Amino acid sequence: MRKRAAVVCGAAVVMAAGLTAVPAGTGAPRAAAAPHAADAPRAAEPAWRKCATEDYPTLQCASVEVPLDHADPGGRRITLALSRVPHTARKHQGPLLVNPGGPGGSGLTLAGFVAASLPAEVAAQYDVIGFDPRGTGASRPALDCAPAHFAPVRPDPVPATPAVERANLARAKSFAESCGRKHADLLPHLDTTSAARDLDVIRRALGAERINYFGYSYGTYLGAVYAKLFPERVRRLVLDSVVDPTEVWYDANLTQDRAFNDRHRAFLAWVARHDARYRLGADPEEVEAEWYAMRAALKEKPAGGRVGAAELEDTYVPGGYYNGYWPYLAEAFAAYVNDRNAEPLVGAYENFGAAGSSGDNGYSVYAAVECRDAPWPRDWEQWRKDNWEAYERAPFMTWNNVWYNAPCAFWPTGSLRPVRVVNDDLPPALLFQATHDAATPYRGAVTVHHLLAGSRLVVEQGGGNHGVTLSGNDCLDRHLAAYLKDGTVPGGGHGEADARCAALPDPEPLTSKAVPATARGATLHGLLGFRG
Repeated sequence: MRKRAAVVCGAAVVMAAGLTAVPAGTGAPRAAAAPHAADAPRAAEPAWRKCATEDYPTLQCASVEVPLDHADPGGRRITLALSRVPHTARKHQGPLLVNPGGPGGSGLTLAGFVAASLPAEVAAQYDVIGFDPRGTGASRPALDCAPAHFAPVRPDPVPATPAVERANLARAKSFAESCGRKHADLLPHLDTTSAARDLDVIRRALGAERINYFGYSYGTYLGAVYAKLFPERVRRLVLDSVVDPTEVWYDANLTQDRAFNDRHRAFLAWVARHDARYRLGADPEEVEAEWYAMRAALKEKPAGGRVGAAELEDTYVPGGYYNGYWPYLAEAFAAYVNDRNAEPLVGAYENFGAAGSSGDNGYSVYAAVECRDAPWPRDWEQWRKDNWEAYERAPFMTWNNVWYNAPCAFWPTGSLRPVRVVNDDLPPALLFQATHDAATPYRGAVTVHHLLAGSRLVVEQGGGNHGVTLSGNDCLDRHLAAYLKDGTVPGGGHGEADARCAALPDPEPLTSKAVPATARGATLHGLLGFRG
């Protein structure tokens, strides 16, 4: 699944962004069994030091060593970076590990955000723990397979000619080969199961019998896998914007393509509703035609020599994650179409898409984990057939997403099998999901709700954002706070959901004094790692 992170900064189109697959061979191995308790690797207590920021003045940092190969706990070790906001209340409920998704998302700052965003009396009862998963961010060694892989201008994603398809295939193959050359020793050990076992080393290092876990996006799959491996070690489990574990990962991307197309059309319909501001048409179909005409023009003449068709798609994909970006994206769209002014569009690209959808390290980890996690087709004919079919229904992102994941067709490791996360041994887990989430479509949350016995599902009815708690919806946040405070869960009786909350209203167009839809929402979506 594809990922993207973004932050809105200011009242112009000034944004920061960072926005999944794996090859299959026959006879793919199963994930290695967990070591017996007697063989569990030692876990030294972290040495915490201050690493405060202006926003998070009590943040602390440390590191912990884990085995590279959990089947060989006495072998080579690697280092994971940790962060912490320590508890201050007399009542201590233990560590709350938080993960922003990805794979490839750094969780160090997320700890500060979660601690600051929860009600103070709840946050004070936890040590909120952030971490950079193996290979990611400040953890060592960190992956960087092919610097500048997303440097503009890339070939048109839509392979309308054999030459364009060959160019895109060459890029994907080159990335996979580079990763194999630079990180051959690490790639066999970059997968969700290994990352889940790392969490248990962190637990032991913290001296906790059980952990509390709060994951967004791909972090929901990581949390569900941990719970499957170590159900007796789970105290509370919060999953927000839930990955469908039955579609890991090839099918998940095809599902995601359709959902993102729908969400992009919702953005275009919003632009049409505000035609007095944007002058792009009052009919959504007319606005959509203008957007694809802009794409065609940029394919022929990239804006500023940097924003071609691929980069335009990179720039607008974040609007599928968070509608707080819509006013900024609409301003850039209108300036290009109405005034032939490409500067706002180039500015939006520089801040949204120029980092290669999450930066070199984030994308490298993304590919490494998903290409190892589960089988992907090695036969390009299947990719071609499936994705042309998807493109007919969902042209917005399908081929862009193909090339994002295509290295997995050439990945230098074999594939594991997805973890069956069905679980009857957990305390009640709490799930949150928006009905129109594009990155992790709604049915995935319903599936996990059924797979985790006793779980509760809270739905944001009519919402389309990805990552919905701690982003401004008080109804959702009340359920989250009650659960973390004393384990309270909603009682059910709302169909396949146990509780429903109304979505926040869509944003209004920018004015000279406008700010993002909610400050918390913009901050959260700057921390989350998406496309998975």
